[in-house]
Formats: sequence, C-alpha cells, structure tokens
Amino acid sequence: MLQLNKLTPLCKKRKRVGRGGSRGGTSGKGHKGQKARSGCKISPTFEGGQMPLVRRLPKRGFNNTRFQTEVKIISLQRLNDVFNEGDTVDKNVLIEKGILKGRGKFALKVLGNGELSKKLTVVADCFSKSAQKAIEDLGGQAQLTKEI
Repeated sequence: MLQLNKLTPLCKKRKRVGRGGSRGGTSGKGHKGQKARSGCKISPTFEGGQMPLVRRLPKRGFNNTRFQTEVKIISLQRLNDVFNEGDTVDKNVLIEKGILKGRGKFALKVLGNGELSKKLTVVADCFSKSAQKAIEDLGGQAQLTKEI
C-alpha cells in the first residue's frame, strides 16, 4: 500500500555549488575568474568582450509587424445568435457584448459562414461577398467604414 512517509523522490537533488565544506576550497567553481564569483550572470551570447556574432552579422530582410493591421473576423451565424431583429452591429457593440476582445485598434471583417435570419444593420471595415449578399437579401444594410 502507498504510504506518504515511504515515498521515494522522483528526481535527484541539485548540487548547489559554492558552499565550501566537503567539495573543497573552490567548491566546483574552478580558480578565480568571473564565473567563480557570486552573482555571476553572463548571457549565453557573451564572447568575452569580443564583438558578438549576433552583432557581427548584417541585418537582413524586412519585418512588416509595425505596419500590418490586425483583422478580426465574425460570422453571420454568430451575429444571428447574439443580436435581435433590427439591431445595429459595429465594433463597439461587439466589444461591449464580449464577442470581440480589444480596444478598437483592428479591422472588422464579416464572413458569410452560417445562416442569417434577422434584418440587421452591420457596420464593418469589410465584408465577404456572400455575407454582404445575405445581409442585403433580408433587407438589412452592410455599411463599410473604410476600405482596407
């Protein structure tokens, strides 16, 4: 039977260097030098004062992350489940209801997934063709805020 006082540890205890005693005078840290001192934190890229490899190599390529716009998507099925007949749907309403997260620094795209059975006025940055057609077929409005 399993007893708490007779459990064996799953892993070996870590050797703590720099304690003195039975491990000799240098305690497994060699003789003198920066790594023998306490508080030694040298980054793995440090090359002893030589210009590091990361800085010797030229920068290459282009990164678009500063300029890209984040696009959040929502389906017609989700709009149909959450909103009532005749409601106006835009970014702020979606954030208030907790459907989308963020502070409005994104573009909203409506996709035509699922069925829409309610007349809605949807204000978004872009629509798929099927979503725009489905909204307008029911007598609703698909309004664009801006072109992406």
